[in-house]
Parts: sequence; structure tokens; C-alpha cells
Amino acid sequence: MRKMVEKKNLVLTAVLIGMLMSAIDTTIVIIALPTISAGLNAPFIDTIWVILIYLLVLASFTTLFGRFGDIIGRGKIFNTGFLIFIVGSALSGAAPNVYFLIGARAFQGFGAVMIQANSSAIVADNFEPHERGKAFGYTSMGWTIGGVLGILLGGIITSYIGWRYIFYINVPVGLFGFYYSLKYIKDSRKRETSIDYAGNTLMVAILLLIAYGGVEIAGNGISLLYLLMIAAGLLLIIPFVYVENRVKNPLISMQAFKVRVLSFSLMASLLQAIGYLSVLFILIMYLQGVRGYSPLDSSLLLVPGYIVSSMFAPKMGKIADRHGTGLVATIGIAVMDLGILIYLLLGVNTPIYVVVVGSLVSGFGGSMFWPSNNSAVMSGATKELYGSISGLLRMLSNIGTLMSYIIAISIASLSVSRYVAFEVFLGTTQLQGGISAKFVTGIHAALLASFVILFIAGVFSSVRGKTDHERKRSEAAATESA
Repeated sequence: MRKMVEKKNLVLTAVLIGMLMSAIDTTIVIIALPTISAGLNAPFIDTIWVILIYLLVLASFTTLFGRFGDIIGRGKIFNTGFLIFIVGSALSGAAPNVYFLIGARAFQGFGAVMIQANSSAIVADNFEPHERGKAFGYTSMGWTIGGVLGILLGGIITSYIGWRYIFYINVPVGLFGFYYSLKYIKDSRKRETSIDYAGNTLMVAILLLIAYGGVEIAGNGISLLYLLMIAAGLLLIIPFVYVENRVKNPLISMQAFKVRVLSFSLMASLLQAIGYLSVLFILIMYLQGVRGYSPLDSSLLLVPGYIVSSMFAPKMGKIADRHGTGLVATIGIAVMDLGILIYLLLGVNTPIYVVVVGSLVSGFGGSMFWPSNNSAVMSGATKELYGSISGLLRMLSNIGTLMSYIIAISIASLSVSRYVAFEVFLGTTQLQGGISAKFVTGIHAALLASFVILFIAGVFSSVRGKTDHERKRSEAAATESA
């Protein structure tokens, strides 16, 4: 028994290292972006793709590599992801120009995809349903700590060593993570099945068309070409569903979505990511554009929320194991919405502690939602679909990140020009006079939109029903009391 517990903890540690690395590189570049732009003599409109290409790859390929994990073996995909991430990091650090850097970041993103797509499935493979909430609490803690480290390392390394080392630092850490995961994460069995090439191709095309079109509209404004790209992506959903209902081993089993707890938990995950992450982007723009804080100082003001989330996530996951994933996740979303109401107090001269208080409240809500919702998703999936559902869960989170960016830039550009909105986002300009007050009005509108999105996420969360494990436990309890 003790050896089994030790093995589980070693596997969980390997997953944590992978999540930590991929999370760090989601935030570390934001702080360094102005320095990268100056160092490579590149315009902001091009440099922003150093962030976006990474997110675009994450959003487009997580389900695919999750399914590969089901077929080839989750350990193989997860461990290979470390190697690709290391090579992509080294290439990023050595980039001679911004276009090389964008390509290297895309390559690095594929490594992160392979790690992220299989992390939840590996946890589900090694932990029983009644243990998963706590286990996912630790993976959530790894993700939030990675976000904090990305902010801190991005500022320190860029200021004192040089921006190239925000990528080089991944090489020794990644090598250690690869050795550790290779040692402890194994494939339990070989899975003899076919790959759904048609479904994979359609899924990637759908996400690339919609995400790229949306990002370009946020950056350059509405155009017929980008609207057609989004429309084409949406139309491809029809043949995708047709194919998935007819192939023997689909990328995403349509039957799985008949399980209410799974489909509603996934929808809650998507909406929560859109609503919550857009708030973070909007706050950074407020702090940099209206209050004149540097990118590092702006991010540091939000660190308390990350710390609270990472501290309480394992405990909240354990509470979800005991009292039900739906209840804890729904309360978590309600607490996040309370955080948004606090942010609505922000004005041009509001005391800055309001931001910190809102961050603490929102972070506590996140510590309740993420582990419990992840546990509900994986409990609603069958074992042979753990990889594809794990990938789908991460894909929805990454799509939420991209959509949050689009919302933040689009709202900002209603009151200032798009070029100024980009400069505000990067922290290279501060708004003055009446335009600051106008920008705050736009921020309030964006926060209200996020409030509504999170509220809808809470509705899906509250009516998802119980997992099979929770239902059996309730029935057993009812039998004992009778």
C-alpha cells in the first residue's frame, strides 16, 4: 500500500514539473515582450505573435495529442513533449530575428501541447475517482505557481541577464523534467486501435481558422477575409460531427457528450476560461495604461491571487472529493464573480489595494473551481478516452485564453486606436487626461461582460449532476442510513 502511494506521488510530481514548465512560458514572455521587440528591431504588431503563436498551437493541437496518448501511450507522448519543448526553448533563445523566434515558439508550443494534453489523463490513470480532486488540486497548484514564476522570472531575467535567457533557462530544467518523467511515467499497456486522420485534420482546421481569424480581427480590425476564415471554421464543424459519428475510433466520441456531467463540465471550463482570463488581461491594461505601472509591477499586483489559488487548490480538491465536485466548482465561480464586482470599483484614482483584494478573492474562487471541475470531467470519461478528453479539456482552456486576449484588445480599441491598445497591453505607453476616464468606462463594460460569461459558466456547473462515483456514494450512504 505504501509503495503504491509513493508511486502515485512520484507520477504526480512528474506531471507537476511538466505543467509548471508549460505554464511558466505562457506568462514569462509577456513581461519581456517590449525588450524582445527592441532587441530584434521588430514592430509590436509582429512581436505580439511571439505570445499568440504559442497559444494558437496549444489551442489547436491538444485534443489531437491527447488522442495520440490514448493510442501510442500517454507516457511516450508526455516524455517526448519534454524533448521538443527543450529544443524549441534553445532555438527561441538563439533567434536572430522575430520571425525565427515566432517559428521556434510554435515548435516549443508543440512540446507544451504534448505535455498538457496528457497530464489529466495520466493523473486519472493513477488515481482513483475519490482521490482525483486532491490530485488535480496539486496540478492546479503547479499551473498557478508556474504563472507566478513566469511573471517573476520574466522581469528579473530580462532586467538583469537578458531576454534570451527566459528561454535558455528551460533547457536544464527541461532535461531534469525529462529524466524524471522518463523514470516514473510509464505506459500501462499498448493500445491497438486506428487513428482518426479525417477527424484530426478537420479539428485542427476548425481551430486554426477560427482562432487565427479572431486574433487578426483583434489586431487589425474587421475585414472580409478574417470573417470568411471564422465562417469557414464554423462551417467545418458540420462535416467534423458527421465524420466523428461514423468512424470506428473517433478523435472525440460524440457518445461521450451524452454524459451530462462531462459535457456540462467541459462547457463550464470553456466559459470560465474566457471570463476569468479576460479579466486578468483587462486588469493588466488598466494598471499599465491608466495607472502607469510597469509590466512587472502590474503583474506583481496580481501575484497574491496566484499564491492564494496555489495554496488552497489541493485542499479544495480534497473537499470536492468529499462533498461533490459540482457544488465546490459552482461556489468557486460565484466567488470569482464576486471578485469582478470588486474590480468594478476601479476608477482613475481608486486605491490600488482594491486590485489586490479582487485578486485574492478571484484566486480563492479559482482554487475551488479548477481541481473540482477537472475531476468531474475525467470522472465522466471512459478509461479508453482519458487522453482525448484530457486534451479536449486543455484545448478549451487554451481557446479561452485566446478568446480572452481577443476580448481585451477589442474592448480597449473601442476607446483608443488599435496601435495604442497594443502599446497599453505591452506596457510601453500610459493614457493621459480624459482618455483615461474613457478607457476606464470601456474596462467596466468588459468586466460586466466577463461577469455575465462567468455567471453562465456557473449555471452549467450547477446543473451538471453527479459523477458515477458521487452517485454510488450517495446511494451507499442512503442505504446505510435506512
